[in-house]
Amino acid sequence: MTQAATSKPIAGDVSVELASRRTGMSFQRTRMSADRTLMSVIRTSLSLISFGFTIFQVFQKLREQAVVTGSAPARHFGVALVILGIAMLVIGIVYHLQFMMGLRAERRTMAAAGLVHAESRFPPSLTLITAVVLLFIGAAAIVSMVFQAGPFG
Repeated sequence: MTQAATSKPIAGDVSVELASRRTGMSFQRTRMSADRTLMSVIRTSLSLISFGFTIFQVFQKLREQAVVTGSAPARHFGVALVILGIAMLVIGIVYHLQFMMGLRAERRTMAAAGLVHAESRFPPSLTLITAVVLLFIGAAAIVSMVFQAGPFG
């Protein structure tokens, strides 16, 4: 059996040190990749929310000015797009949180086994904070659209 199979790696071994650093960097790359995935979800959700809100508002104004009389289907479509954007954002946030908790747990396990140093910070994601803020804005938009109340009414 080899040294690696039977006990902890020798801390002073250069190849073990290099492998440990590479593994630590791979955790950071994986974390950044998860952030990029959440950014894609944010971008798509923002497009759906803003497009749906715009459709709703345009047909609302056209109805108020008596330009069109049957604007309900278009307004419902706008509401549906906003709801879809919010739902997609919620699913993206939940997936991101689950993935990051698993990644942090794996990192702690590997640090305890001496396989990575885990000295660098693993801070909360600014992308996640942005997604949560957008979720609140989307919720305010849907409340405004459905109940004609709120900040966008």
